[in-house]
Amino acid sequence: MITKDNFLDHLKDIKPASFDEDLKLLHFFAMESTESGTNWNAYDEPEVKPLIDDYFKKLNAHFKNGEKESQGAESKNNEKASSTHEKNAESAARVTNSEKTRHKTVKVKPNVEIEEDPFALVERIPDEIRFIRRYLSLNGKKKTKEDLRRFINALQRAMIEKRIRKTSPYSKQMDYIQDKLVKTFNSMHNLVKVEIAERTVMEFKEVVASEKVMPSVGLIKRYVSLNGKYGVKDKAKTLLDAMKNAYERGRINKKDKYIRLFDLMHENLTKYLKNKGQKILSIAETELNGLNGILGDSEPPVDEADGNVEGLGSTVATETQDSENVLSESQPGVMSSMDFKKIQFETIGFTGKYRDLIGDPSPGFSAMVFGRPKMGKSHLCVDFAGYLARNHGKVLYVAKEEGLDYTLQEKLKANDVAHPNLDISETIPQDLSKYSFVFLDSVNSLGLSTDDLVALKQHNPKTSFIQIFQTTKAGTHRGDNESQHNVDVVIEVPEKGLAVQNGRFNQGGEMQIFDDVVGELGGGRKKNSDKSDWTKAKYLTAGDHYILNQIKEAYENGEMSRAMEIAMRGDTEIREAIPGD
Repeated sequence: MITKDNFLDHLKDIKPASFDEDLKLLHFFAMESTESGTNWNAYDEPEVKPLIDDYFKKLNAHFKNGEKESQGAESKNNEKASSTHEKNAESAARVTNSEKTRHKTVKVKPNVEIEEDPFALVERIPDEIRFIRRYLSLNGKKKTKEDLRRFINALQRAMIEKRIRKTSPYSKQMDYIQDKLVKTFNSMHNLVKVEIAERTVMEFKEVVASEKVMPSVGLIKRYVSLNGKYGVKDKAKTLLDAMKNAYERGRINKKDKYIRLFDLMHENLTKYLKNKGQKILSIAETELNGLNGILGDSEPPVDEADGNVEGLGSTVATETQDSENVLSESQPGVMSSMDFKKIQFETIGFTGKYRDLIGDPSPGFSAMVFGRPKMGKSHLCVDFAGYLARNHGKVLYVAKEEGLDYTLQEKLKANDVAHPNLDISETIPQDLSKYSFVFLDSVNSLGLSTDDLVALKQHNPKTSFIQIFQTTKAGTHRGDNESQHNVDVVIEVPEKGLAVQNGRFNQGGEMQIFDDVVGELGGGRKKNSDKSDWTKAKYLTAGDHYILNQIKEAYENGEMSRAMEIAMRGDTEIREAIPGD
């Protein structure tokens, strides 16, 4: 079954020419709404989702019917082939030697008529045609008053923003659609079945079919959508095959205005697929700027009601709202220290123990956390994730090393971390745009290189990444030193229950990780003195808790030698959890 999750994998098998008119219209609508299946953000819109769901329903039915017809045709062909096999053999035997010679020497050229495409290839489908498609998709459907209100508002907004002008070649169609929608809206009650005259349907379908996106631009959109995404080698392979197919079929040739970028795309995708250690597809900034220029990407408009973009997206605000130019006119990029002093840089607003440890970082900060096993780094990070989810936004915790198992569940329960703003995953999803904070536990288990981390950050500049690293026997983090230089904050867990931080926002911050770890033990280690729940030390695993319960049971039964034997078989961390008295 084809769904939005595997749509790109099946795209090469979808042939709109074999569709009926309704399915063909829905196909073009889905392709336009989702940027050829690469961007499904519009799918959540109330007026879009039902149409795309209907498209998938009819698309799957089309393929199912096609398979039945194919199987029936194959059966008939086999019967026909067996009955005519002897006739063919006899006919072949009658061919004379002269005829054989003539057939060998004559070069037969296929009679192929090359027809020009009955449509114009454009870099972007005009807004007018998009609205015509949307209008046609209403035909025969029952719609609420709110559905039509959204359509009318979108159409009028496009006119006000001059995206649709009176000089447009489709101005008559736009006026017709607006008049029909407004009249229907004013006369309807709660629900109405939209009926479009057959003559109008045919006329509008001709308009819709008159322009199509250039094949090279469609492939560029798919390529850009993979930038900075984790684990997209299957999609990259599908895209590379689609590029080769388009070139071989002549849909893209050396005269294409974007052939140079097409070659760069092919080279980068090939390198990405061959490099087994590269987990993230990264597009060079200069190349990406050129591609975005082709696609017409731009920054989102400022909200007119507020006059400014609110939230984590805005990074700098000045004390004054006048039009004074704080940059030096004679030397662009140079600022007076007096003006710089007035700038108020936005911070996240950390409080409590994490402000004491890290300081108050800016949105989009990056941090490295490392420490030896069972020192408490995962416990620290899970607790930190809970704090961020409760107070500062949406959080994703990628638990690749530990997995979604019992031990992670115990950490969530122990720290009361579970929260609607906290999501858990074993891998990095392709779309991180909704998360303000992402924990990577661990970078080594995920197989991320320094270049992968840089690409991930470049593609998600407003997201804060907390990178958890494994350590070497010497106690340093695994990987090159560049990873440490690239982050804003470095948190080390040098001994059990102690976090030490060095970074831009607060030099030398420290924090005790476990609430139930108090008192000093020989060698600077900490020891548990809470006899009521010492078998459930938060920094230990479920297996460690089981061993501690055995020790406690033997102790309470007066079996001291057995308790000592079990304790000595356990790790040092387990013995340190036993109260000294």
